[in-house]
Amino acid sequence: MNARTAGTGNRNSEAEDLLEVEDLSVGYRTKRGFMRAVDGISFSLKKGRSLGLVGESGCGKTTVGMTLMGLLPPNGEVRGGRILFKGEDLVQKTEEEMQRLRWNEIAMIFQAAMNALNPVQRVEKQIAEAILTHAPDLPEEEALRRVEGLFQMVNLPGERMHDYPHQYSGGMKQRAIIAMALACNPDLIIADEPTTALDVIVQHQILEEIKALQDDLGISLIFISHDISIVADVSHDIGVMYAGQLVEYGSREEVFGDPRHYYTRALLASYPTLAGEKRDLVPIPGETPSLVAPPSGCRFCDRCDAAAEACSLERPDWLEISPTHRVLCARCLSS
Repeated sequence: MNARTAGTGNRNSEAEDLLEVEDLSVGYRTKRGFMRAVDGISFSLKKGRSLGLVGESGCGKTTVGMTLMGLLPPNGEVRGGRILFKGEDLVQKTEEEMQRLRWNEIAMIFQAAMNALNPVQRVEKQIAEAILTHAPDLPEEEALRRVEGLFQMVNLPGERMHDYPHQYSGGMKQRAIIAMALACNPDLIIADEPTTALDVIVQHQILEEIKALQDDLGISLIFISHDISIVADVSHDIGVMYAGQLVEYGSREEVFGDPRHYYTRALLASYPTLAGEKRDLVPIPGETPSLVAPPSGCRFCDRCDAAAEACSLERPDWLEISPTHRVLCARCLSS
């Protein structure tokens, strides 16, 4: 199975693919050389479903999200692959064309809500601006009424829309960012670590609101996080990333209930159990490989107890565990 088909998720003939990522490679030009942040990953997302991308910091999760939004920094570059959104390749679109898509069809909940809002502009104006950018003929009063409705949707008091960001708590800022992401009724929302720096109570509230909004509005969601428990809570399908590659892909029940890649099992063993049972946590030894000069073989082999000599020499092929569960490993674990 090649990289182009290996990451494809659940195939339900009744659901339509909204997004298809095919063999996507993205990197950054650095003083040390070209860093391959994302290397040949493929996945699909159907309308109304959610995909969680999980892995250690630096594995390429956020780069995937920023590439989908067309928001790579100046030293970022797409080196290959396609991003088919509603059948159109986003990689080939101009910046002007992407500007028409952002917020209107694809929106993003950014990682740092504290920095995502303009500190010298009232929150209502910032959200109304996103609406008016895509509906310039809409009266400003109508845009502000929409903002009030969005505040109700994310459980923020309507009167607080007139405040500045510094008058909000962390949880309120995050809800305001979610309201902004919903402002133009997008088909796809990318949530990049949306609960970072929030306490567990507010974190739970935000996650419950995201799930409720997805169910109510039928929005497709890509949820990016290093926290397995959060990803498991909000995602239908799971993609496990390591060192720029997708190494395991399947439904939530398959990936977390029957993990087959050694990295997935090591990642689960390093986190508190999702069921809450007490057990010793096992850290993953070693460090991730350089993405400037990545290994030619399996990128996890230097940290894998089961690695053989062949693992370091040749890049592994995808193994199909089931029609919806796939693993990038030559020595795939049995169930």
